[in-house]
Amino acid sequence: MTALVDYGAGNLHSVHNALRVAGREAGAENVVVTDDPDTVRRADRIVLPGVGSFGACIGGLRALDGMVEALDERVRRDGVPFLGICVGMQLLATRGLEHGGTPGLGWIAGEVRLIEPTDRGVKVPHMGWNDVAVTGHPCIAGLVEDGEAYYLHSYAFHPAHGHDVAAMTDHGGGICAAVAHENILGVQFHPEKSQAYGLALLQRFLEWRT
Repeated sequence: MTALVDYGAGNLHSVHNALRVAGREAGAENVVVTDDPDTVRRADRIVLPGVGSFGACIGGLRALDGMVEALDERVRRDGVPFLGICVGMQLLATRGLEHGGTPGLGWIAGEVRLIEPTDRGVKVPHMGWNDVAVTGHPCIAGLVEDGEAYYLHSYAFHPAHGHDVAAMTDHGGGICAAVAHENILGVQFHPEKSQAYGLALLQRFLEWRT
């Protein structure tokens, strides 16, 4: 069973549909949208979406009694495969700097900061199709591939350690497109909006054995 966490801050309908489509190919169609920590504790893999500001998203997650603890237990203690999408990836950081400093989950050391392109002609937010260039991270061999995906964000994850960067893109300078650590994967782009590339990624995630 795949738990898609509902904390009031995700594009749930589109992500749920994309996971179900990908699950047909992976033999993993049981995708449950849930705000229940006990359901998360029973999940074989977990997806954390996210749309909106860092502070509002982490606040919504923490407002679910016991959810952060359940995620920590199942992902960090038990090692089940985890996917964070967009702000769901950013929440893995130590803190986000949108509207001041807000602590994140702290699973991957780093900060989420406003995109500041070196080229003044480059607009923020970073919106539309752009490259995903993998770094050869050993945790995600065969999971994230080079290609093009759909992005929509104004803030970017800056991991403290380069070995946590799994893929990069360029938008007036380098931007972290994916992070990874053991059984944890986060992607800045939206797989559910990335057509064949995104569905293939979700299928590989649903087949991932850590």
